[in-house]
Amino acid sequence: MKLSNLHPAPGSRHNRKRVGRGPGSGMAKTSGRGHKGQLAGTGYSRKRAFEGGQMPLIRRLPKRGFTNIFRREFHPVNLDRLDKIAKAEVTLEDMVEAGLVHGPSDRVKVLGRGKLTSSKVVHAHQFSASAKKSIEAAGGQAVLIGS
Repeated sequence: MKLSNLHPAPGSRHNRKRVGRGPGSGMAKTSGRGHKGQLAGTGYSRKRAFEGGQMPLIRRLPKRGFTNIFRREFHPVNLDRLDKIAKAEVTLEDMVEAGLVHGPSDRVKVLGRGKLTSSKVVHAHQFSASAKKSIEAAGGQAVLIGS
């Protein structure tokens, strides 16, 4: 198979129906817009979720909860993934390089799944109690990053 041989599946593509092109087309005169009224004119466009003046569904349904604008999200990284980094000191940049975190702007929380096979100094914004315990048990150090 080559890119030059690719075609859409039979029947999946249709030509646009050209309206207002004489009585033989089956879509002449009013061109499927009905007779008169607001919708029949040119330039008409309905607002999103407009239901003809009826109270829209989005306003009929009850609202629940809220969004906390002060929420601080942390990117979880487990010990078993940190163990694969072959450095004695693991910084945020090392985690980005290893693909554990998206970017240096991410806040990182180290979680306790897995074990460290060597002692490491791990820099992160937060540590779970079990992760801190495991790092220190392996002879390493859990260093908190400010911010």
